[in-house]
Amino acid sequence: MGRDLAGSASQPEHSLATLRQLQRRTLLIVVIAQIFAGAGLAAGITIGALLAQDMLGTDRFAGVPSALLTLGSAAAALIIGRLSQRFGRRAGLAAGFLTGGLGAAGVVVAAVASNIPLLFVSLFIYGAGSASNLQARYAGTDLAKPGERAKAISIILTSTTFGAVAGPNLVDAMGRVATRIGVPALAGPFLLAGAAFIVAGLVLLVFLRPDPFLITKAMAKTPQANQQVGIEKDQPQSINYRKTVVGATVMILTHVVMVAIMTMTPVHMQHHGHGLTEVGLVIGIHVAAMYLPSLITGVLVDKWGRTVMAYASGVTLLAAGLLAAWAPAGSLALLILALALLGLGWNFGLISGTAIIVDATPAAVRAKTQGTIDVLVALTGASGGAMSGMIVANSSYATLALAGGLLSLLLIPVVIWSRRRSVQRKDTLPLGPRQSLDREA
Repeated sequence: MGRDLAGSASQPEHSLATLRQLQRRTLLIVVIAQIFAGAGLAAGITIGALLAQDMLGTDRFAGVPSALLTLGSAAAALIIGRLSQRFGRRAGLAAGFLTGGLGAAGVVVAAVASNIPLLFVSLFIYGAGSASNLQARYAGTDLAKPGERAKAISIILTSTTFGAVAGPNLVDAMGRVATRIGVPALAGPFLLAGAAFIVAGLVLLVFLRPDPFLITKAMAKTPQANQQVGIEKDQPQSINYRKTVVGATVMILTHVVMVAIMTMTPVHMQHHGHGLTEVGLVIGIHVAAMYLPSLITGVLVDKWGRTVMAYASGVTLLAAGLLAAWAPAGSLALLILALALLGLGWNFGLISGTAIIVDATPAAVRAKTQGTIDVLVALTGASGGAMSGMIVANSSYATLALAGGLLSLLLIPVVIWSRRRSVQRKDTLPLGPRQSLDREA
């Protein structure tokens, strides 16, 4: 199929129609998979810290599950990126989801057996599902026009919302189901997570054919055909390292701030008398804010530019940190607002940063580069998750939230520095048509 499309330069209208149809099909399949995957993702971020707290009997290491999950996500991101580069998105993403499902099953077994080492190993493996969940956003961009990439990313992220919001709000229900079959209540959401990740992996494995990335790679070898169908004509022939660094920095900073504050919010709430229902509500709204605004964010990133939305990410995360730090612990409404802003700031940063990365990389190294950057994103998130518990144990949740908000402001000087270098040096890399960071598309 890839060769047919790449070799159809003599019939560009037919090729363009075929590619548009394939892009729509790709988005549909990935959207279906992400709806299931979202439910799998939500279990770990909602209950992981509470399960570890219950099994360990202390708050000091409550951030460890998030760190292990994120470390597992980092290792998986590297493997998924390389599998995708060689064998296509279908192989890479399906492998990650199926592995994540295995990890979720391991968490349930560990909870039943009260086995701490197995719990930690399983959470690490469970991270593979999270890695696939994030890397799926790249699949939507493979056949998208340059001016529609952020929108494609946003469609994928929005679809995650349905499962991701349902997951935290099913905590009590899954806890009751787990209790009936002899599983600890806190492990119940991981029963849902395992099934959800496995279904997502099977959907991609069976239906994501032909593979969009393999077609893009095939077409990249025939630049004339690409220009006629409008897929790669604005893409660099070699990687733009400046833009790659900026895109990675935007995603890294937004992710570490989000993970650190989010990880300790359930523990903070329990300490001040909130039950699992309230925890599920707050985290559910947080996850909704991470994904649901994506359609609007994608349009804004394509229309206003990557830089503007990167600035917006930093400012929104600062507001979230300040509100979380100063809100009374008993105020559920203010906690909801703070966590919603936290999710929204992450959304701005992820979509703008991802769009920058896609714009900066040619097909020959794109998936591998994306996987490597997601490793860095995950590792810094793991650091944030691990440190968050220690910061709260030795200081307070307010200190953690305030530090996270201030850290997010580093986004602004990083982007300003990059823009000044762009003006001074005028990019000497062989990138084809020159574009500003504000309006790449």
